[in-house]
Amino acid sequence: MSETMDEYLKPAKYIDSDHPEVVAFAERVAGTDGSDIERAIKLYYAVRDDILYDLYRPYGRDETYRASDVLLAGKGFCVGKASLLAAACRVVGIPARVGYADVRNHLCTPRLLELMGTDLFTWHGYTDIYLDGAWAKATPAFNRTLCETFGVKTLEYDGRNDSLLQDFDTQGNRHMEYIEQRGTFADVPAAEIIADFRWRYKGLFGDGDHGAGGDFAKEAAEV
Repeated sequence: MSETMDEYLKPAKYIDSDHPEVVAFAERVAGTDGSDIERAIKLYYAVRDDILYDLYRPYGRDETYRASDVLLAGKGFCVGKASLLAAACRVVGIPARVGYADVRNHLCTPRLLELMGTDLFTWHGYTDIYLDGAWAKATPAFNRTLCETFGVKTLEYDGRNDSLLQDFDTQGNRHMEYIEQRGTFADVPAAEIIADFRWRYKGLFGDGDHGAGGDFAKEAAEV
């Protein structure tokens, strides 16, 4: 395996695949049987559904972007969840990296739109996983219960085809629109993301770096 591919297997600052809790999680979920694709799929669904999607995170803090902290918290937003999935894949010997895109989200809560001042989400995170000689994108952001609340089909992953956020909800309304791809990285470019968020979304930072606070799932249920 080339040095370039090696970097997608090594622990990193945010994709900390050497953290004991991440190692235990990945080994428990993936197991020892089956192909790499089968184990990657197991990891995808565990991160998608067992780690709850929460947009109200402390965006100025490293732990929001670090795989082990997301796992221990049991919740995270797209960037942190993508970091965790990448870390878990690396634990079991599957090369993985993180990627980002700017998206327009047409399903927001009124409070979130007020705090952000826009429906444009920059640095939307996904995981790029190397399986059977090719990269396949996986987006473990929205857990099943949140999708059901918003009336959006859950995003599935088969390890062969890119799994990106849905264009439309179950009623045929526009859901997500990809505006610009930002590329892939061996580790989360947290400093760059934080700087961009701090400039664009001041309302999400709340008091200092503690975050705006709130219950995103409850808000979604009330929309």
